[in-house]
Amino acid sequence: MNKNYFFGALLIGAISFVGFQKSSTAELIKFNKNYHLLNSGGSVGGKTGAPGDAACTQCHTTAVTGASTDNSLTILNGITPISDYTPGQTYNVAVVLNNFTGGVQHGFECMPLTSANALAGTVTASAAGGTENVSALGKQRVTHTDGSQTAWQFTWTAPATNVGVVTFYLATIDGFAGKIRLSQHTIGSTANVQEQAKLSGSVAFNPFSNSIVMNLASLNSDVLTLNLVDMNGKSVQFENLGTASEGENNFTMRIKDNVKAGVYVAHIAVGNNFITKQIQITK
Repeated sequence: MNKNYFFGALLIGAISFVGFQKSSTAELIKFNKNYHLLNSGGSVGGKTGAPGDAACTQCHTTAVTGASTDNSLTILNGITPISDYTPGQTYNVAVVLNNFTGGVQHGFECMPLTSANALAGTVTASAAGGTENVSALGKQRVTHTDGSQTAWQFTWTAPATNVGVVTFYLATIDGFAGKIRLSQHTIGSTANVQEQAKLSGSVAFNPFSNSIVMNLASLNSDVLTLNLVDMNGKSVQFENLGTASEGENNFTMRIKDNVKAGVYVAHIAVGNNFITKQIQITK
């Protein structure tokens, strides 16, 4: 009887040990840079490098070392590449990982945002294009399903109204080479030319008050916002400045102390009317 208890206890101990080994191995795999090889669902979401997002480094030990030019994102009307969207229209989007080094350790995540960092339109994954949707931080994105691919496809339905310039934030990984690439790809609106006639003016930096001064002429009364974006496409300051009235307006926005000297782009909106101005900030 004692012998039976001994062998029983030995068997239970062996099973527990194997279970522990499997659990430990799973944890190691989970944080290995090749984790997405075992995860056909692609990115977990929130890894585009966009404002508020992380990069791919949470799940991959690889650093962000690749050149942004190694990422290619093309928006097509049918098979024709475009640089301006028509509100409400659906387009094909092609993502290509350039200069990859081989292997099957590839992937991406992409999300389009307005200059106010709101989701711009709708991205719809394509099984045939090796993509699927994922949601994170309240925003839908698109990611890979197959790490052996280096080119993927999905569709994008532009916002129903003109929201000005849209930026596609794209993160790719070439795990075999140990490179994560972050890039931004912008597209304008065909309605911008018409909308710009409804909003015009000048924007300047005042170094004495460390502020942006705006003299605007608007044909509409609506909420005025300003999104200050650096030359890498990163939003460094976004402000709701109240309501602009119809006619002439003067507004001032103080620059945050952590905004460094350099060249920036000021995206100014009164409702759905937009203008974009380049501005030099000195400190």
